[in-house]
Amino acid sequence: GRTRSGGGREGRSHDAGLFSSLPLQLFSIAIFGCIANEGYINRPSEVEEYCIFNRNQNACNYGVFMGSMAFLCCVAFLALDVYFPQISSVKDRKKAVLADIGISAFWSFMWFVGFCFLANQWQVTKQEDNPLREGGDAARAAITFSFFSIFTWAGQSFLAFQRYKLGADSALFSHEYTDPSQDAAGAPYTSFGGDDLESPGGGGGQANSDGAFDGSGGYQRQDY
Repeated sequence: GRTRSGGGREGRSHDAGLFSSLPLQLFSIAIFGCIANEGYINRPSEVEEYCIFNRNQNACNYGVFMGSMAFLCCVAFLALDVYFPQISSVKDRKKAVLADIGISAFWSFMWFVGFCFLANQWQVTKQEDNPLREGGDAARAAITFSFFSIFTWAGQSFLAFQRYKLGADSALFSHEYTDPSQDAAGAPYTSFGGDDLESPGGGGGQANSDGAFDGSGGYQRQDY
């Protein structure tokens, strides 16, 4: 009973923090939205629009792709977060936590690359390419959120590593861990009389023996 209770507490704490971070999703949406909506401009004499970051299409494509993929990754891990307490396999639970560590570290590195790329292209952007100064705030916002994303994803990876160390010393990665919702269903049945009832060859015989002397067991003592 104690082991399952500890596992339930560990599962609830894990369910509250694993794979879910609201800032990560907000930053991803902000970067994607800033570049997709205001990241393409043109000169008054031109019809075709170009990327606001030094007219480098790769810079805008990188920001849009990374922002959308990071958001989808957050949604996928949020779904896994909800499903995690139902995972009964020890190996699968370890793989889920290790995936959180590795993928969070990966996104932290990718946003570091993206921040450096976007900041560099914005720095060398020519003023004559954007005489009306359109989209400047959106470009700076995308760079700022890329910078914040580096540390939020790195922090997520660190917290996942701490959860992995905690789980290694607790019931989270124990073979006796059970889903808290299944704790009542999986508990063994107890007999109605509790510990007072013994096996038929033990306490039952004692009860019949006592009944033989007081007459309550239905046995009639014969006097010869």
